[in-house]
Amino acid sequence: MKNSIANTHEYDVIAGVVQHYLDGAISGRGNDMKPAFHEDATVFGYVGEDLFAGPIQKLYDWTDDNGPAPGLIAHIAHVKISETVATLRLELDDWSGYRFTDLFTLLKVDGTWKIMNKVFHLHTE
Repeated sequence: MKNSIANTHEYDVIAGVVQHYLDGAISGRGNDMKPAFHEDATVFGYVGEDLFAGPIQKLYDWTDDNGPAPGLIAHIAHVKISETVATLRLELDDWSGYRFTDLFTLLKVDGTWKIMNKVFHLHTE
């Protein structure tokens, strides 16, 4: 993960991208997380038995409806970087009482890291 200076720099940049996502979750404003995502990004996961899937705007709308999550605790559990593509696993606790595991794929587009896809698991315990 951090086996070279270049990867350390890329890790830090990717962590900054993810911070935009977290800032939006904490503020409860989807617009605050938009800088993290590519405009064509998608989201997939289950909420109960219902598939939550589609353009990333669905996540922004859900965030707006859900409201602020000031107690959110986030931990980057894993990052793998391969030149212009990366995967990241993020553990989230107390997103307004919910616990999630998020899996992101990122792509370096025109020199800028963007989340292309979010797949999540909503923990039920």
